[in-house]
Amino acid sequence: MTVSEGPAGNPLLSVRQLTKYFGSFAACSGIDLDIAPGEIHALLGENGAGKSTLVKMLFGILEPSEGAILWNGKPAVIRSPSEARSLGIGMVFQHFSLFEALTVAENIALSLDPKISLAKISDEAAMLSQAYGLPLDPKAHVADLSVGERQRIEIVRALLQNPKLIILDEPTSVLTPQEADRLFETLFKLKAEGRSVLYISHRLEEVRRICDSATVLRHGKVTGTCDPKQETPASLARMMVGADVSDVSRGTGSQLGDVQIEVASLSVPARTPFAVPLRGIDMQVRAGEVLAIAGVAGNGQGELFDVLSGEHTVADNDAIRIRGNAVGKAGINARRLLGAGFVPEERHGHAAVSEMSLSDNLLLARSQPDRRALLSGGALSVIRHGAVRSAARRICEEMDVRKSGDDPAAGSLSGGNLQKFIVGRELDRQPVVLVVNQPTWGVDAGAASRIRQALVDLARAGSAVVVISQDLDEILEIATNIAVISEGRLSRSFAAGDLSLEKIGLMMGGIHDSTHSEAAHAH
Repeated sequence: MTVSEGPAGNPLLSVRQLTKYFGSFAACSGIDLDIAPGEIHALLGENGAGKSTLVKMLFGILEPSEGAILWNGKPAVIRSPSEARSLGIGMVFQHFSLFEALTVAENIALSLDPKISLAKISDEAAMLSQAYGLPLDPKAHVADLSVGERQRIEIVRALLQNPKLIILDEPTSVLTPQEADRLFETLFKLKAEGRSVLYISHRLEEVRRICDSATVLRHGKVTGTCDPKQETPASLARMMVGADVSDVSRGTGSQLGDVQIEVASLSVPARTPFAVPLRGIDMQVRAGEVLAIAGVAGNGQGELFDVLSGEHTVADNDAIRIRGNAVGKAGINARRLLGAGFVPEERHGHAAVSEMSLSDNLLLARSQPDRRALLSGGALSVIRHGAVRSAARRICEEMDVRKSGDDPAAGSLSGGNLQKFIVGRELDRQPVVLVVNQPTWGVDAGAASRIRQALVDLARAGSAVVVISQDLDEILEIATNIAVISEGRLSRSFAAGDLSLEKIGLMMGGIHDSTHSEAAHAH
């Protein structure tokens, strides 16, 4: 398939002074942007910079308050995603919209003309997936596929609509390095056909590698455009944040202390048809250690976090120990009383109640002994709201949480700022053990640097830190030791310096060679 270009000299897509108000707040203000035919164009910015609002206007999810969208030089009004698709704009969201119980072809059919037969969709999807190096079996059920394969469904679904512009939101956040390389080959093929890509990513090295140009947003406004290949990750981050982003300081190596959290021969059956069973998990983390657990999404990370935190208990009480205490059958509060802290992956609804204020969320997350400083009275305790708000303010100041108002609802914060508050809330307790799932998921460079430094500092102060992450750059930046989870099995841990990015990627794909197995780091 090839794409015909618009009139000579015209960008494929232009936006002029595009603005979107929510009440009196301008999420996007006077944005100008040009995307040429056959260009991979990066859209960069901090959390809350306006990226999501901008692409939602381009895809017809939101209506602009002011400004114009031009398609091939002509004004365009995009009222819905279906109108965007008919114009030639496709989008692959960061969070997939797939039904696990349906097949690949059935999922693709949901966004196409219902008059097209499933057999024809299967044939075309198979041909497209082969042509673009995105191997898929149209008859496979989504529940049986890896996250990388699920992303291919979304891309193939977009390609079946013959788009001239594809918007990709954080497309490599769930991929191994090898899968990311394959995706980049696909993007270069699309570019060679004259198609354009608007590429949103916090991974600045890959932006430098594949993008022809970049537009940077800050506080809803364009702060610059550049050729990423002529920039460094540090200079791109500076454009996004408006200041230098500090590298994480690891400090000098220190002697590790006693084992603070231990898992022995832990096996847990899948709780739902689409969950991953845990198989023979062994793990020890000592005081002063950051154990980073790498893995492609959907390989048991969530299930492992749930049993470590006590959200789901296990039959064998001795299978999990915190500070020498058997806690397999103990819940979250009992583990918190032993000095453990937990940060789940999902911010809204799991780590925080969106409709409640930051101070109320802080109080909810405190176990009974921790609450005493925030309560007064005897048997009928009264909440000291001033003390709770003061504690919330202290956390916001220490973690540079940017918010509107003194004590806003958690849901009013951008994702990165809410994540900083949630991590800061746990750090404020000075836990002896901290387990964090995806600490910087979808978080900009400045916020990610602050969160990572806080985790490293906690370990240097003598705590045991477990970080479950899909971001290999993050893992290599903060880990003292690294293990890999694949299909519910956890590898032995290795000294961070003993594993290359490529080796970790292969292990994430389920390849564990004997050399690695025997060279495990001894605790």
